[in-house]
Parts: sequence; C-alpha cells; structure tokens
Amino acid sequence: MTTTPTFTAPDAAFVEDFRVMSQFGATENGGVDRQAATAADGEQRRWLTGLLEARGFTVKFDRAGNQWGLFEAVPGAPFVVVGSHMDSQPTAGRYDGAFGVLAAAHAAFRLVENWAAGGGASGKPKFNIAVVNWFNEEGSRFKPSMMGSSVYTGKLALETALNTTDTQGISVREALDGVGCRGDYGGPTAAYCAEIHIEQGRSMERDGITIGLVQSSWAANKYEFVVHGEQAHTGSTVIADSKDALLGAAMLVVAARELADRFPGVLHTSVGELTVYPNSPVVVPSRVNLLLDLRSADESVLAEADALLHERIPAIERAANISVERNHSHSWPVTRYQTEGVELAAKVAADLGLSSKQVMTLAGHDSINMKDLVPTVMLFVPSVDGISHNEHEYTTDQDIVAGLAMLTEVVNRLCNGVLED
Repeated sequence: MTTTPTFTAPDAAFVEDFRVMSQFGATENGGVDRQAATAADGEQRRWLTGLLEARGFTVKFDRAGNQWGLFEAVPGAPFVVVGSHMDSQPTAGRYDGAFGVLAAAHAAFRLVENWAAGGGASGKPKFNIAVVNWFNEEGSRFKPSMMGSSVYTGKLALETALNTTDTQGISVREALDGVGCRGDYGGPTAAYCAEIHIEQGRSMERDGITIGLVQSSWAANKYEFVVHGEQAHTGSTVIADSKDALLGAAMLVVAARELADRFPGVLHTSVGELTVYPNSPVVVPSRVNLLLDLRSADESVLAEADALLHERIPAIERAANISVERNHSHSWPVTRYQTEGVELAAKVAADLGLSSKQVMTLAGHDSINMKDLVPTVMLFVPSVDGISHNEHEYTTDQDIVAGLAMLTEVVNRLCNGVLED
C-alpha cells in the first residue's frame, strides 16, 4: 500500500506548479514536446514570465533568447544565477531541465520572502538572484546544444547562434522573433551559479541517495558526418555498382557501437540523428547526415576510441563504395566543478539530513559552460529506472521537493557570500 506524502503549503504549491508547467506541449503518453522556440516553448515561457512577475521579479529576454527573472535586493551587486532549461527533445520527459527552472524560481521566491521578513544573519544578502531559463539546451531543433549558455559565456558568437537554421531552414533569429522571445538585454553579471537536474541515470536510485553532488563532467567528442553516395534505382541497379550512402551510415553506426563494446562501462557512443536523402522507397540514398558522439570519463580512452573510429572510416568508404565527409561539431573535456562548491553542497545536504554522494555527469548541462565563468554548484535528484529523454521519465514528488529544499539553501548561502572567504 502506498501513501500520498503530506507537504507543507509551499511544497504543495511547487508540486502544483510543476503539474501546470507539464501541460505545455503535453503528449498523449505523459511526456512533453516543446522544442526550442516552438509554439509550446513560447507558451511555457510566457507562463513562467507571469509566475515570476507575480512575485516581484523583473523578466527580460537577452539577445540569445535566454529568459531572466531578476530580483535586485542589493542595487549594483552581481547575481547568483540559478536555473536550467525548459526546452525539450521531441516526445520527451517532463523533468529534464524544466524541474531545474521551476525549482530555481521557487527557491528564489522563498529567499526573497525571507529577505523581506529580515531573515538571515543580516537580513540582507550580499548578492542578487537571477532565475534563468536557458535557450536551446537540448539542441534537438537547433545545433549545437547548450546554445544559450554558450553565447552568454562567450563560447559561441551571438550571430553564429542567431543564424543557425533548423531542418526547415528557419533560423534561430526568426524562431525567437516568432514567439516574442528575443530581447536586447545583455544578461546579468554573475557571481556564482547553481543548477539542479534529474540524474538521467540509475546510480542514485540504486544507492538510495537523494542528492547527487556533481564533481565533474565526462568528456565528449561530437561529430557531424555526411556520407556521400549516388542516387540510383533500388531494384534495377547492380549491387556491385551501388553507392549506398545509407549502407555507409549504417556501418558507422555499427562501428560506434563496437567501440563501446571494446571499452565496456567506460565509453558511451551513439548516433542520435540520421537524415536520409532523398528518403524514397525505390531510390538508393545519395546522402546521409548523421550525428555521432563519443563520451568517457577517461580522456585517454576517449582519445583512443576517437582514433580507432577515424581509422575505420577508409575501410567503410571502400566497403560501401561511398565517401565520408568529416565535420567536428563540438567537444568538452573532463572538467571539475569547483571543489569549494561541492564541499558547500555536501555541508548543506548534511545540515538538511539528506543523503548525498559525489557523482559525475555523463550528459551535458548549461552549468558545464557556467562553471568556466564563475564558481558553480551542480546538483542531481534521482531518476526512476534511469529513464530520460523518454515520455516515461519520472522522479518522485518527494525527491523534487527534497531537491528544492537543497537548492534553496545552497543558493541562500551563495547569496550570503559563504564562498567569498
């Protein structure tokens, strides 16, 4: 027999807001589809604006489409940036990114109320607070992923981002203007950053841990390969004469999986997108665009796997009678989050009586960009069965409420300057 948890009024309000938020772009199977700058994304951004403004926050959109909810308690002081992203993959889960944005908003609401009531050691923080909904973290409609935070941190040129197009030829600039989410704000000056996210893996649930203290990221190499063949009739063309781009692409898919099998547990590989042309039932494909990525916590393994992959390509070209155009998309190394931030989070978890452990993130997050700009704290809550990028993605209400409490206190201490010394 299961029992429904009893929450405080603020926690219940958070759970209810999460339910409402999950209706934007809702799918029949309980997930969401609100890819960056689509109508559903614009609707949930307008909803978030209303939620923030109702609590006294000023909402601004920057030139890259990032949405900022600003509360200036200390005029002229920098901001603690807290948030995640609300865009999704197609037919995705409700929690990925969106939980982190809503938790940031509710954490900020609680802190502002506390400041107004004269809470804390001095009743006034040292830093202001900025809730952020980063643009196009997922990279499903526009590539690369983590686009908004890359522009904010200076890793991607604004014009390059705005001129990027989706598969229909619509640019980021056009899409943002279409939903009214491209502003002229330059973004706040950040002092610190915090993000909370679902783990998207099984380790925390397996170990019975409530809070993951993210201490570093896996390294990743991502490629955009174009396989070039020659269009022909599928029925009448002699097999020996066929230059099947899809066959070559399939061989690359298999090669990537074989690499993962060669380095079990320490290398993850995938091909997440194939675009086949002309994609007609009686035409040999003449071109296939594919995205292939390699990830590992061991950079020497990643380098070896990368070299082995590229060594395989000439043999694939000969076997399939095609050519492979190799384009590097983007990469990031194994990099640590600041030790002082991990230690702060561990202390907060202990003070709140929440079980915790240090973990690595296999996935990319906006905080990976932010940690290169300012000290950043990254937190995880468990994912049931490790399911993510799937409509059945789920985290319990108890865990998202615990994550909110954790984030609130971490941001409280950051705003009060606990890391200043």
